[in-house]
Amino acid sequence: MILHIPHASRTIPEHLRDQIVLSDADLAAELTLMTDAFTDELFFLPQATTVRFPVSRLLVDVERFPDDAEEPMSKVGMGMLYTRTAYGNRLRRTLQPHERRDLVVQYYETHHQRLLTEVQNELEKYGKALIVDCHSFPSQPLPCDRDQSVPRPEFCIGTDPFHTPMALIQATARSIKKMGHSVGINWPYAGTIVPMTLYQKDRRVASIMIEVNRNLYMDELAETKTGRFETIKEQIRTVLDSIGQLHEQA
Repeated sequence: MILHIPHASRTIPEHLRDQIVLSDADLAAELTLMTDAFTDELFFLPQATTVRFPVSRLLVDVERFPDDAEEPMSKVGMGMLYTRTAYGNRLRRTLQPHERRDLVVQYYETHHQRLLTEVQNELEKYGKALIVDCHSFPSQPLPCDRDQSVPRPEFCIGTDPFHTPMALIQATARSIKKMGHSVGINWPYAGTIVPMTLYQKDRRVASIMIEVNRNLYMDELAETKTGRFETIKEQIRTVLDSIGQLHEQA
């Protein structure tokens, strides 16, 4: 199992800070809105490989298609390289071609190559691979969100028609519901990540996205853990264990 954690970091490298036009206070507020806080702690399994993106999605979002023409979120300034905040305000200055290329090569391509390498390692060892795309989401929709419906579920499962077997969807939903939580399937967010060189080409690669509502485990405004954090972490580990066992038996 590969745990893919793309949005847990708040890091903006100092030498890239000048690309962001927000004040320090506004940047901190935007990071609080857009970071999947603590997901690198919530999603943990000793036997799994973790692929964590080391910088903030505000600089580079590795979950977006690199071509804005193929990326729906580019319409609100949130393609691979964000230009707008969650509220539609200007986020970054205009980049020079070499700056854009540096971001793509250093962060986007490097991260995706690492993910591809780990998937290929699992294919070589086991003849199959399972990616769990690990996220959290705010309890209230952001203006940039395509789905504005409320209330939101406590967990969201994202799928891909080619790479997410129905048995995997059912087992994940069943495990979450068994703990008393509500589940949305591709709601309020949809999809799950697969390396592009294998996307819709290799059915040995299974992938599922699991998103947890932030109000289950944290104070969203203060960005601090609540008393339920360890319980939710243990529940997520139980879910990961169950779908890992299913994948091994498939």
